[in-house]
Amino acid sequence: MTAGSEGATIPKCVQSPDPPDLAAIERCFRAARRRTVGTKQTLKAIKQENPKLVLIADDADPQVIRPILELCRERNLKVIRVPSMADLGRCCGIDVGAATASVIG
Repeated sequence: MTAGSEGATIPKCVQSPDPPDLAAIERCFRAARRRTVGTKQTLKAIKQENPKLVLIADDADPQVIRPILELCRERNLKVIRVPSMADLGRCCGIDVGAATASVIG
């Protein structure tokens, strides 16, 4: 893991072509002082702040995640693809699936 500018550490799996290390993502997410879960909150965070990391579930509805992916490309934000919404929900510490999440600080 590498240290971010403040707060949470960003998993090395961000740059890795391998499947993401879900345990590392969970540790990073839980260590973050500020984070979002859900598409509306993540979109708001991308527009108003500069998240260190954006998490997106591969099985999320493409129409739901398209605006987030476009903003991430425009703003050159790091995106980690998680295999499923259930996996992302578990990484975020919730009992239901999540399409997107972000680590702000």
